[in-house]
Amino acid sequence: MSEGAYQRLWDSSHLILQELLDQEQPLLQPVPEQERQSFQYRLSSLYLYYLGLLRRFDTLYDQMVQPQKRRLLRRLLDGVAGRVLELKDDLVRADLCETHCLDQVLQDLKLTPADLEVPIPKYFMLEQSSALRDQEHMLAEILSRLEPVYSRRRFPVLHWTEAIILLQSAERARQGRLRATFMREIRKEEERDRKIQEEGQNQFNQDEAAVTVQKVWKGYLQRKRTRQDRRTEMEFIGMLPSPNQVEHLGIMYQAGLGEEVRRLRQLEKEEEFQLAMVKTYDSLRETEGPYIKEKMKEQIRQWFIECHALTGRFPDYPDESSGGSYLIFADKTPEQVKMELEVQVQESKKKDQEKSKGKEKGKKEKKKKKGKEAKARKGEADTTLKVSPSKSVPVINAGHEEYTNLWKNRYESLHPNQSFDSETLQVEKRKEVEQEIRIQVDELMRQELKNLRLAVDREEGRPSKAPKKKAGKKTGKKKEKDLTSDRSMDSLFEELIGFGVLKKSETVALKDFVGDCLYLGSTLNLANKLPMPSLFDVRQNVALYGVLRLGSPDIHSMAPLIRSILLVGPSGVGKRMLVKAVCTETGANLFDLSPDNLQGKYPGKTGVQMLVHIVFKAARYLQPSVIWIGNAEKNFYKRIPKEDKEMDPKRIKKDLTKALRQLNPGDRVMLIGTTDRPQVAEMKGLCRTYERVLLVPRPDYASRYVLWKHMIEARGGQVTQKLDISALAKVSDGYTPGCILQAVHAALTERRLLRLSKRPLVASEFLGHLAKLEPVHREEEESLKDWYFKTPLGKRRMELSKDQDAAEEAKLAKEKKRK
Repeated sequence: MSEGAYQRLWDSSHLILQELLDQEQPLLQPVPEQERQSFQYRLSSLYLYYLGLLRRFDTLYDQMVQPQKRRLLRRLLDGVAGRVLELKDDLVRADLCETHCLDQVLQDLKLTPADLEVPIPKYFMLEQSSALRDQEHMLAEILSRLEPVYSRRRFPVLHWTEAIILLQSAERARQGRLRATFMREIRKEEERDRKIQEEGQNQFNQDEAAVTVQKVWKGYLQRKRTRQDRRTEMEFIGMLPSPNQVEHLGIMYQAGLGEEVRRLRQLEKEEEFQLAMVKTYDSLRETEGPYIKEKMKEQIRQWFIECHALTGRFPDYPDESSGGSYLIFADKTPEQVKMELEVQVQESKKKDQEKSKGKEKGKKEKKKKKGKEAKARKGEADTTLKVSPSKSVPVINAGHEEYTNLWKNRYESLHPNQSFDSETLQVEKRKEVEQEIRIQVDELMRQELKNLRLAVDREEGRPSKAPKKKAGKKTGKKKEKDLTSDRSMDSLFEELIGFGVLKKSETVALKDFVGDCLYLGSTLNLANKLPMPSLFDVRQNVALYGVLRLGSPDIHSMAPLIRSILLVGPSGVGKRMLVKAVCTETGANLFDLSPDNLQGKYPGKTGVQMLVHIVFKAARYLQPSVIWIGNAEKNFYKRIPKEDKEMDPKRIKKDLTKALRQLNPGDRVMLIGTTDRPQVAEMKGLCRTYERVLLVPRPDYASRYVLWKHMIEARGGQVTQKLDISALAKVSDGYTPGCILQAVHAALTERRLLRLSKRPLVASEFLGHLAKLEPVHREEEESLKDWYFKTPLGKRRMELSKDQDAAEEAKLAKEKKRK
C-alpha cells in the first residue's frame, strides 16, 4: 500500500472512532437489571468495533513513515488497546462469565469470526528487541559461567573399552540392516521372474491385446478428465486451495520485503526528527527565551497589583506541585478570584455555626444517613448495571482532537518525502521552553512577592498552602523490606539461574495455539445450556489478560489491574504452551515457582521468605516477567498426600499472597498458575490468590478439525482428498491437542514423509497411534465444570441463570392464566 492509502485508512478509522466516542456517554448511565441483555449487546458491539480499530491502528503505526504521525498513532493505539481491556472487564461483570457468545452480534454487524481475533501490536517485539537482546546476553553469560558445573554432572565420560563396545554394536547393526535390504531385493527379483513366466502361458492375440490397451487407456483419460473438472469446480467455490502456491508465496514474500523497507525508512526519519527536536529546542530557548521570561514577569506583576486592588491583599503564590504560575493564567480574572475568596469566607462562617450546634446529634444523624446510603448503594448495585469509569477514553479523545486539528486536512503533497512538519515541531517545543522558563520565573516571583508584602503590607511572607490530606483510612501500602539490599542484581540472577528458578522460555507463538470459535453459543444460551469455552476463546482471553497488559507499560497503566490468572484444564490441553506463548509475545522472563521445582531448595521459613523476595525483586527489575506455578493446586491442598509431605508444597502460600498484594499498577509482573486437579485445593485461598480463572476444556469438533489439519501440515504432510480430516475430527472426540500431536508425530515419520508422493496419507494411518493414548473422559470434564461453577464468578453466573429461568416460568404462568 502507498502512503496515500494508509492516510485514507487513517481518515476512515477516525470516522468510526468519532461514532464510538459519541456512544460512550450513554453507557455511563445506570441500566436496570431487566435490560441486562440489551446492555450486554451494546457492550459487545462496542467491544467488537474497538477490536477492529485496534487492528487498523496497529497496521497504520507499523507502516506509516512520518514520525509525528507515528507518535500520535502510538498514543491512539495504546488508548484503544486500553479501552478494549476495559470493555472486556465490563463484559465479564455484565455477563458473569470469562467467555462471551458473540455469534449473534457478529451476524448483526455483518462481521466474520476473524474479527474476533485480538491483534497483538507488532511494536511489542520490534521496539523491545534491543532490551531483550541485552537481557538474553546477560542470562547467556551467567549460564556460560554455570555450565561447566552442570556439564560434568550431565555428561559422564565413558571408558575407552565401553566406547569401543558401543561403536562395534552400532557397526554390526548397520551391516545387518544392509544385508537384510540386499536379501529383500533378491527375493523381489525372484518373485518378479516367477510372475512373468506364469503370465507368458496366457497369451492374447493381436486384436484382443489392442482392445485391452484401448480400454485401459480411455478409462484412464476419462478418470483424469473427471478428476480435473472436479478439482476445478472445488477450487472455484473455495473448497480447495489453488495450485498456484508458488506464486502466492512469491507475492507474500514481496509484500514482506515492502514492509521491511518501510520499517527501515521509519528508522531514518526518526533519526532526522530526533536531531531536529534538539536543534529546534536550543534555537527557541536562545532566541525567544528572554522575551518569554520578561513577558511572564510582567503578567505576574500585573496580577499582583490587580488582586491587591480588588481584595486589599496580595494573593498566595501557588505551589510548584499544584502547577505554579500556570494556575494564575488558567482563564481566571481578578473578579473570579474575589468571588472565590468571598465564597470561602461564607463557607467558613457556616461551618462555625454548624459546629456550635450539638455534636452528638450530628454524629447520630450522620450514622443514620451513612447506613441508609450504604443500603441504597447495595440495592442499586444489585438492580442496576453500569460501565466503570474509563482511563483510556480521555487519551483517545485527546488523540482524536489532535488528529482533527493538525492532520485531518493535511495533504501529502506538503511532505512528499514523509519528513517532519517544522511548524508543528516549533509549537510543541515552544511549550516545553515555556514550561522550563516558568519554573525559573516562579522562583524569582515568589521572592519578589515576599518583598512586596514586607514593603506594602508590612507582613512577613505567608507559607504557601499545601492541599490538605483527608483523615481516614490509610490507602498506601506498607513498603516491603529489602532483604537483599547488600547484594547486587547480578548475584541474585546467578542464584536464581543456579537453582533453576529463572529459566529461558521456549519460543512459542500464541497463534500456534490452534482452535476454532464457538458458532452456536447464543443458540445454547437460548436453550438454557451454558456452553463450554472453545480453544479460540481461551486464546483470546490469554491475549487480553496476559499479552496486551505485559507488552506495553502505557496499556498496563490504563487497563484494570490484574495480577494473576489460573489456567484450569485436563492434562494435554496446552496450558504450559500458553504460558510460553505469553513470554514469547511480550519478551517476558520466566520464573518457575512450581512445587516440584522448589523441592529441597530454600528450606525453612526464612528460606521461603528470601526466595519469594528475590523472585519478585528480580521480576520487577526484568519486567515484563511471568511467574509460573505448575500444579498450582499443591500450594492450597486441603490435605497433603503422603507422597507430597516431604515436598511441603504449602510453605510458599503465605509469602506468595503477601508479595502479590505489593504489586503496583506500574509493575508488569503476572502470576500464572496451571492445574488439572483444582478439586483437591481450598477454593477460598485459590480464588483469593488468582484473580481470573480460565477454564481450558478439551477441543470441540471445529477445533479438532483445525488441529488435525494444522498439525499434519506443520509436520510436513500434505492434506489431499484421500485424507478425511472430518472423520479424524469425529473419531478423536475426547482427545486433547497433546494426544493429537503425539499421534501425528508417531504416524508421520521421516520415512513416511519421503513416500508421500507415491502414497498419499489416509485417515486410518493415525487411528492406531491415537488408540494407544488415553482420552479425557466426560466424567473428568464434568468434574472440572462443576468445580468452576463453585468459584465466585461461577456462583454468580448460576444464580443469574436461575433467576432468568424463574422469570421465564413466571411469564409462561401469566400467559396460561390469561388464556
